[in-house]
Amino acid sequence: MHDALQQTVRDAASVGLGVLLVSSLLFGVTGVWPPMVAVESGSMEPHMTRGDLIVVADPTRDGAGTAAGVVPAADAPEATQTFGAAGDVIVFDSPTKPGSPIIHRARLYVERGENWYDEADPAALPPGVDSCRELADCPAPYAGFVTKGDANEQYDQVNGNSPIVRPNRIRAEAHARIPLLGHLRLTLTGA
Repeated sequence: MHDALQQTVRDAASVGLGVLLVSSLLFGVTGVWPPMVAVESGSMEPHMTRGDLIVVADPTRDGAGTAAGVVPAADAPEATQTFGAAGDVIVFDSPTKPGSPIIHRARLYVERGENWYDEADPAALPPGVDSCRELADCPAPYAGFVTKGDANEQYDQVNGNSPIVRPNRIRAEAHARIPLLGHLRLTLTGA
């Protein structure tokens, strides 16, 4: 019995050490913690689905982009695609659900006071909106990003999902997708 207990302790210590080493390596490579997030909804389909695990990194690591190292769709070169479309996919804090990050594509970068209606995709605006004054956050109250889930019809800033995303609200940038592995995290957290 004593030998079985010692073996169990050794096994648990080995697993714990392995998890610590992998976690440390991922943190060193990505520069963010946690280095992976689980997709909680279908708002990024078909490029990301609920239950996918997304490897993320600090967006400032590559030195590209407008603010916080992020390249919005409007500024992305034609040949550059991230998760099937132009523009970086970012993870940012939800203003309404603390602890539940939003993972959506950066569509536009706007400066404080900018009329972003003129740059917006008309299909991502509410029907009948004809000017900046009809949109919340337009002109932009501060510099930041206009965002949208790939499967969503409208920008987050017009459907009430999020105000303009300030660069300091961005936690990370998405880099790789591991299908289905995020279901474990979603089950454990009840999301």
